[in-house]
Amino acid sequence: MIEWIILGIIVLVVLVFFTYFNRFAVLGNRIDNSLSQIDVQLKRRADLIPNLIETVKGYAKHETAAIKTVTEARKALVAAENVEKKVKANEKLESALKSIFAIAENYPNLKANENFLELQRELTTTEDKISYARQYYNDSILSYNTLCTTMPGLFFANLYGKKKREYLQIAAKEREPVKVKFD
Repeated sequence: MIEWIILGIIVLVVLVFFTYFNRFAVLGNRIDNSLSQIDVQLKRRADLIPNLIETVKGYAKHETAAIKTVTEARKALVAAENVEKKVKANEKLESALKSIFAIAENYPNLKANENFLELQRELTTTEDKISYARQYYNDSILSYNTLCTTMPGLFFANLYGKKKREYLQIAAKEREPVKVKFD
């Protein structure tokens, strides 16, 4: 009878070790997947931008500096190799896109152009998807970090060499309130 109890305890301990190992694996995979989803949406946005640029070029031939800035920012985003570089390149691209949409305000025919409006809608949808993907990534990080810092997860995190992961951060300038100004 004692042998069965000892065997049952051993099986239970082994199951707990496997369970925590699998929880870390699942949460780590969820984080990797959510980061990939962010990449997918950033790529989608980068693919839409050349069409947007071509549409704007036809109407705003003398706005070449803004167009060049968007093109360079897009190239930097596509070439970014890690999360930090992608975040920085994305910030530059967002800023450059704002200038393109500001240019559109000066060209009523461009604002009414069906291609431009469709591209603008697609970019807005993509921005929403990027925002959601970032939120999902940070939620996944929260679950993972909670497991790494609470008991008994902390014990298993140390045992398996798992460390807390970093959240995606927004730039300080993005936190500033938007100033609306009417002329």
